Amino acid sequence: MPDQFPTGSSGYATGQLARALAAAVSAGTEADRERALRKLRRWEDVLGGMADGTLTVGSRTPVADTPAWVTLEVAHGGFATGRYLAEVPLSEEEAARVASLPDDVPGRNERERLNLWYLGDDGQAELLAALRGGHYRVDVPEDAALPVLVLLLDKGFPEQALDLAAELRPLMHRLRLTPRLTQVARPSGSAVRLTSVRAAAASLRSARVPAQIATMRDAVTVWNPLYDRLVALWCRTVDGEPPHLDGSGAVRGGWPCRTWPADWATARATWLADFAEAARARAPTGRQSHPKNNFARLRRALESCPDGSDALTAREVGWIRRAIANTVSRRGAPGTGQRDAWRTAQAAAVAAPTNAALAGVLAGRLDRYPADGGLPSLDVATAAVSEAETTAEIPLGTAMPGHLVHKAARSLEAPVDELVRLGVITSGETLAAVLPQLTSRLLSAAIDDPVVAGLHEQCYTAFRRRRGLLLLGLEHQVRFTELPWVDALAPCRSPEPDDAAAARRALRQTTMLALTAFPHALLPNPLVTELRALAKQAGLALPLVEEVAADIFMGTFTTKWRDAAAVASRLLAGTLYADYYDLPADWSTPQRTVLRWGKRTTADFTALCRERAGTSGGTTVKNGMLLEQSQILTTHNLAVLVDGLTLTDELRDRAPRLARQAFDWIVRRQAQRTDDRHAALIQVKNAAYAWRQALFLLSFCEPTVRYAHAERLADETRGTVLEPAVEGLLHVLRGGRFTATGTVRGGAGVRFLGWADGANPFSVRGE
Repeated sequence: MPDQFPTGSSGYATGQLARALAAAVSAGTEADRERALRKLRRWEDVLGGMADGTLTVGSRTPVADTPAWVTLEVAHGGFATGRYLAEVPLSEEEAARVASLPDDVPGRNERERLNLWYLGDDGQAELLAALRGGHYRVDVPEDAALPVLVLLLDKGFPEQALDLAAELRPLMHRLRLTPRLTQVARPSGSAVRLTSVRAAAASLRSARVPAQIATMRDAVTVWNPLYDRLVALWCRTVDGEPPHLDGSGAVRGGWPCRTWPADWATARATWLADFAEAARARAPTGRQSHPKNNFARLRRALESCPDGSDALTAREVGWIRRAIANTVSRRGAPGTGQRDAWRTAQAAAVAAPTNAALAGVLAGRLDRYPADGGLPSLDVATAAVSEAETTAEIPLGTAMPGHLVHKAARSLEAPVDELVRLGVITSGETLAAVLPQLTSRLLSAAIDDPVVAGLHEQCYTAFRRRRGLLLLGLEHQVRFTELPWVDALAPCRSPEPDDAAAARRALRQTTMLALTAFPHALLPNPLVTELRALAKQAGLALPLVEEVAADIFMGTFTTKWRDAAAVASRLLAGTLYADYYDLPADWSTPQRTVLRWGKRTTADFTALCRERAGTSGGTTVKNGMLLEQSQILTTHNLAVLVDGLTLTDELRDRAPRLARQAFDWIVRRQAQRTDDRHAALIQVKNAAYAWRQALFLLSFCEPTVRYAHAERLADETRGTVLEPAVEGLLHVLRGGRFTATGTVRGGAGVRFLGWADGANPFSVRGE
């Protein structure tokens, strides 16, 4: 009986909907509220589609009556909302084009009429001109569909063009199938960027002055001068010296409201009008509005005596005298050197330009470059404020703060390793985000025609921006070659591409960059996808495996996991890693496979993982234990890459430093405490994964280096939750082995694992 295809539960989506709703209700700013409402709409769409059957969560075609190649809107966790990303309203340029079309252009709506017009002579000519000049941008993969069709016709492949048209025709009324046409050609080269100049400038312009800073600046520049004028106004009514406090706190000096200046009514009305105008522009804070504050008492008294009459009671006059005495004793009387020095110091404290103002200057610099392009040099961002950029708030020569420079640097175009060095690329996930820009050029090198190659390159980069779906039943994500317009380009590719050597070089460089820049971190799935694409281009059959989420694990593995484990055992035989984790010595027994959901799965590898984990899975925790064993056995791609790319010598030179970095990361990570149970579980899981990476690297070090690392680690972790893990490491380095339960017989050492059925001894929780 065939396996029934599994489907996802609505429980996760319901929880996300509740969180989005709570975020929308508690949003502090309008921008926060808009973001929360967008999330809320997405999760409403997810749950609505699951309820009415139009969404099948877990399938690679989750939206009913929708081909797999359509780019879907995907919410967090891989849940499709049912919306198409290429189903967008007409832009202003597109609307103008449709308005100018002849009446005989067919189509049931404006989008379909525009798509069909591009298949006519005039439309084809416009697209060809844009393609040849490079004046276009592919934002989602569908943008390349009609351009490919037009190029096929232009190159003399009408049959492939007609087949593609037939594939696209049912959705022409919904999808934008043409790129954005631009005035500036898209640059190409070996440099990459994390984001565009437009996006970096928008991020800079989103900077706001924090509420506390804005309140403080208002106090110094608006309310304090008004307060000083108010105190001075009341001091003019004092008969004798200004009231002040003596050493015992009693009020001494003259009394207010004894003498009324001739211009009292005018001066009073002017001050009240200035206060009202200031209050309209900004809300008074507690210091100006609290009823017991000196400012509020003096203001209310001023409002009560329009003509200097005896409208005030003796009690109110006493409060005026007390308020004047308080401020005069503390800061000096208005107009005195003591008070002026205090106000000057306050003004200097808030005179520095705000980050928001400097961010606006930096955004203006970025505006000078093509919006879809990148920043050619970081000097643009690091330069001090020039004379042309100065304002009343920003003086000449003001330095740009580092965090603003970092925002601008996200659009810097530079080699990948340079972006890592500058801290622009800070993780394997970020590396995976920029790598398609390089991979796309290598994959497009198999196409001789530069126009077709340029379109292929942009399409690949856009395709890699697609968010992955939540997949069950051993399904795989849609592959680039499954896009009908990409498949239709087959006649344009060289039969014997000569770019395998370049792809291999790129694969080696990227692998070493990931290992050296982030030695503590697993290779994330998006990066594994790019490495797999490069390996295929290089002609290498590498069994690269993905990280599988414990809550959707289907209880079995495809055959590539066993292949990867065999490589790991062979490469690491006799090493620290093999001894610490008790890797199998021999995988020569013929593999037992089982067909599940149409995929060939490995029965013996799955059985070994279950045996080592001591569980058959089922719950999220037990699945996690089983999956961790699969990662241990395969080294999660490290052995496959090092072996397949002959990186042993390069890694041996760098392994001591990298292992030290990984251990340092673990120590810092485990020193952090959290009261959140889920955060604590993630923390120990990631620390255990980093421990595995460190032991893999340490396996390429000399014995003396291994001992030195372990002994130093023992000194750093004594008395912490990591002490048993280090004891276990030292035990193995001395030739010992763990028991079947991962402990040291007669000792305190324990094998460090991230998943446990019950309390994990390495978990760090707040007191």
